[in-house]
Amino acid sequence: MTRFTEKQYQWRVLVAMAIYSGFMLIAWPLVRATESLPLKVLLALAPVVPVFYVIAQLVRRIRASDELEQRTHLVALSVATGVVSALSLAGGFLSIAGVLTLDGSILIWVFPVMAFCYGLARWRVLRGYGGDMTCDEEAAIPLYVRFLSAGAIVLVIAWWCRAALDDMRLGFLWGMGAGFTALGIALGVARWRKRRDRNG
Repeated sequence: MTRFTEKQYQWRVLVAMAIYSGFMLIAWPLVRATESLPLKVLLALAPVVPVFYVIAQLVRRIRASDELEQRTHLVALSVATGVVSALSLAGGFLSIAGVLTLDGSILIWVFPVMAFCYGLARWRVLRGYGGDMTCDEEAAIPLYVRFLSAGAIVLVIAWWCRAALDDMRLGFLWGMGAGFTALGIALGVARWRKRRDRNG
């Protein structure tokens, strides 16, 4: 069995997310205008395919890891699942009670919130073992570049879909894109200072 490297994982995820962004920019705006039900279903589910691919790559990455790295991934996944499940349960009860008005579109945020919680929990678990997610000297794509890329993609999607989104969703996308970009800049500056201090 050939070894699945971090470099392979990162590039495959990057390509899948580029395809996802393409679907969101090109196919998704056509969903509401399409009259044909089969075509509407196909266009609506097109962005899900690259996300499933990314999940499959993450599973493969975890399986190819050593026991300690598997533990950090699985603990982080458990925490993320618990947090998202609890938030969903609370949101459901508040909606039933009439405190919140939620429609089905809220489901689109389950995966991003889970991915965010997963990343945060894994960072915390790695710190407990003396590791650091910002130690990416061997990574194919440095962490700051990944955050800058994610921020740019989200900002482009927000700009492209600005006419089709309500103020709340558009504001969320602008804020998330700006947040990713700011975090990428901060990580890039921290990496530059670390290298400068090491060399100086």
